[in-house]
Amino acid sequence: MQIDAKSPNGKPGFKQPALVHTALGHVRKAGDYLPAIFFFSGFIWDALTIGRHVNALDLLIFAVYLLVAGLILFLIARPSPLENSTHRIVVLFRKHYAPRFPYFVLQFLFGSLFSALFILYFKSSSHWLAWLMSLALGVLLVANEFLESQYKRFTLSWAMFGLCAMLLFNFALPFLIGSLHAVWFYLSTLMGAVLAYSLYRNTPQHFGSIQPVGWLAGLLMLAYLVDMIPPVPLVKREVTVAYAINKVGHDYLLTQQVADWWRFWRENSDALKLAPGQRAYCFSSVFAPAGLKTRLYHRWEHYEQKQGWKTQSRIGFDVSGGRFDGFRGYTYKQNLAAGDWRVRVETENEKTIAVYKFTVESVSAAPLTVQRRY
Repeated sequence: MQIDAKSPNGKPGFKQPALVHTALGHVRKAGDYLPAIFFFSGFIWDALTIGRHVNALDLLIFAVYLLVAGLILFLIARPSPLENSTHRIVVLFRKHYAPRFPYFVLQFLFGSLFSALFILYFKSSSHWLAWLMSLALGVLLVANEFLESQYKRFTLSWAMFGLCAMLLFNFALPFLIGSLHAVWFYLSTLMGAVLAYSLYRNTPQHFGSIQPVGWLAGLLMLAYLVDMIPPVPLVKREVTVAYAINKVGHDYLLTQQVADWWRFWRENSDALKLAPGQRAYCFSSVFAPAGLKTRLYHRWEHYEQKQGWKTQSRIGFDVSGGRFDGFRGYTYKQNLAAGDWRVRVETENEKTIAVYKFTVESVSAAPLTVQRRY
């Protein structure tokens, strides 16, 4: 049995065997599940491999994704050299796959970029404003799985490309330069927007609008001003409090309060029982890429009923990037008042890396402690 197929001009064409037709149907049905398969497998892989540390190879792979996405956008706007071909294989490909294939690849590339960026920003977020940024990336990550057909509206495609470019450059430029100065964030945001504008202007046909890229650039800069974006490429590793800290070889040995018995999933408690005059230490570990040298700060804040969170002190310490397990530092305070406390781990320009909350209770007897290595 054979099935008649028509050529692109509507005239009778070649005979397509029923077996081939059936096989193509099964392949197309299987292809409908590919986005979900790629989404879950890619996200699990990124969650396991990204966020513990950031290296140049990760950024290079993401840059290749962005480059391929830009190339696809450029080629879609060009007349196809196979448009008038009557070759059997070309006609089959054009009929069944060509209309969908480039948008499927765009969906995969943007999904891969949003997956990696979501994990990086989520693991670097420790306060509600930064969590909003991570939530927005998470929404885009999930929404991307339903947007394949919408990428034919080129305005969305250019907006997604511009946003990925800006967020990637926000990571890459400070990483390569080795500085967390605010000027690099603004410059990297402009670089991503300019890349999208340049590619748009050089496409043969200007489908869609590029204006949303400018709006997104403005929103990113505003979000950075209000401390909504974590100071990438720093990645928080650990923040905790202790009664004492000693350096033992390459490790830090922390003396901490034992957690309540019902909190079986953790060894130490964040409810400190302090005797008068006793010190409280805050220990933090932050991944910083090789070559990055900066000064971090611990901002000790106490909650007061009428004034809210009030800064008690801001103490700094130097870190140099490149250590796989993160760079560690600590500060301490003495005579802490009873009540709620928090320590904000900040950069020199007061951008928040992490926030750790704990409580203080005044006691006369020493509590039960446990020692842990970091």
